[in-house]
Amino acid sequence: MGGAVSGYLRLLRPVNCVMTGFAVLVGAAIAGRSLSALGVGEALEGFAAGFFIAGAAMVFNDYADREIDMINAPGRPIPSGAVNPASALAYGAFLVAGGLAAAAYTGLGTLAAAAAAAALAVLYDFWGKRTGLPGNLMVSFNVALPILYGALLVGRADLTIMVYWAMIFLANTSREVVKGIADVEGDSVRGVRTLAVVLGERRAALVAVATLLVAIALSPVPVFWGDASQLYIPLVAAADAGFLYSSARLLARPEKRVALRVKNEMLVWMLLGLIAFLAGSLW
Repeated sequence: MGGAVSGYLRLLRPVNCVMTGFAVLVGAAIAGRSLSALGVGEALEGFAAGFFIAGAAMVFNDYADREIDMINAPGRPIPSGAVNPASALAYGAFLVAGGLAAAAYTGLGTLAAAAAAAALAVLYDFWGKRTGLPGNLMVSFNVALPILYGALLVGRADLTIMVYWAMIFLANTSREVVKGIADVEGDSVRGVRTLAVVLGERRAALVAVATLLVAIALSPVPVFWGDASQLYIPLVAAADAGFLYSSARLLARPEKRVALRVKNEMLVWMLLGLIAFLAGSLW
């Protein structure tokens, strides 16, 4: 029983789901200039919608990747036998239903956005990931969407929100390319055309770093526009420094072992960036 529960939790990837729910609240705080821009119920429903839709995307991703993971990551829940494929599909459908129900609570606009995110996630998991860079862009669109979703919750979206969206979109696109470097062996066997497969690990690393540098270049824009407080500066600078450190490591050794570490580090720097976005909008 304990092994099954652990398998379902690992399929969910709770850290990623919490980050998605948190990003919804950050988007609402940026757009509304206050954590109180939402009522408690709206905040909980917004967080839940992000959490469940992200979780469904993770589960469907592992289901679609179950054969590739026999090579790349045999310890994952489905290839290891901890969760059978049919149960994983049912689990993903349950999570989608939960996310759509939470989104419906806050209106038709948020329901439509959540439904679009779920549809794009399924499209990527069962088709888009084999396309390489286009698939990476699909994932990044959904990863950045919670910021816009949060702005939609409070009824305000402007150019500043779009800059924050672009930073997340670009940073995650870089991370997706890095993940391709980590998975190049299995992807080559299955015909997944990631940049690492098509161009080689070193050139893929160059693309990942170049994309990340554009995201870093955008980070001062909210300050120049007067839409971020002084507290934003040291926090976003710390996130930028982390990204640069990980980039240097990847460029020095663009190989699977390093890419695996760098993709996890980038998740930490992205979380720090979200904290910077939140702090900059409130204090």
